[in-house]
Amino acid sequence: MPTAATPQPRPTHIVEMMERLGLDPGAGAIARLSLAHMTVVHRCQACPLKPKCGAWLECHREPLTFAPAFCPSCDILFEMKASDPGALR
Repeated sequence: MPTAATPQPRPTHIVEMMERLGLDPGAGAIARLSLAHMTVVHRCQACPLKPKCGAWLECHREPLTFAPAFCPSCDILFEMKASDPGALR
């Protein structure tokens, strides 16, 4: 009896993007940030632009001020950075 292949998780770039923005990727454990964190993770998982994002991150190795405009979570990442005093250094 054939079994359906279990889908393999597709790699995302959200951890690298958050680190480059100076955001803590583990901040989802903080109650006030959990919804925003969960949203950016889910958007990244579903994003069809992973290759473009990976290439963009390869070309932009320095710390980032903003996520690229093509990122579906650029608005949330901006809000997270603006509300995180540690990220504004």
